Amino acid sequence: MKKNINVIQIRGIRGLIIAGMVVCCLFAGFVLFPGLVAMVAWNAVAEHVSQIPAIGIIQGVLLWGIIVASYFVFRKEKLVVCMKSSQGLSDEEIKSVFADIKKQAQDDKIIQAMLKARETELKIKDSEEDSTSKQDIK
Repeated sequence: MKKNINVIQIRGIRGLIIAGMVVCCLFAGFVLFPGLVAMVAWNAVAEHVSQIPAIGIIQGVLLWGIIVASYFVFRKEKLVVCMKSSQGLSDEEIKSVFADIKKQAQDDKIIQAMLKARETELKIKDSEEDSTSKQDIK
């Protein structure tokens, strides 16, 4: 389990504007610009071959997507994506994560309320499990 947990907070309109700008820049840098390059390269080839039509920016972005998808499909190392839910963690690990979050967010009332709700949910879950185990014993 990671000891250092980073939480990104977006506060106010200024934070939303900055987050929007970051998303726009990432989209432009990883989608639009390579799509533009693919479009220019395709159109450069299309000038020399008479049977190939020219394409626009949308088709260039689609061509870039096809190139990226082909790369991930045909490369030798396979891409493995693994997602875990909180069910995979033990109660002690979850409690330690919540303790770390509490330390980092002492002044944030929203995070404190969310943590209290989650702790209550865990207590209810534990009490339900205890009651069902007691019923099974009887």
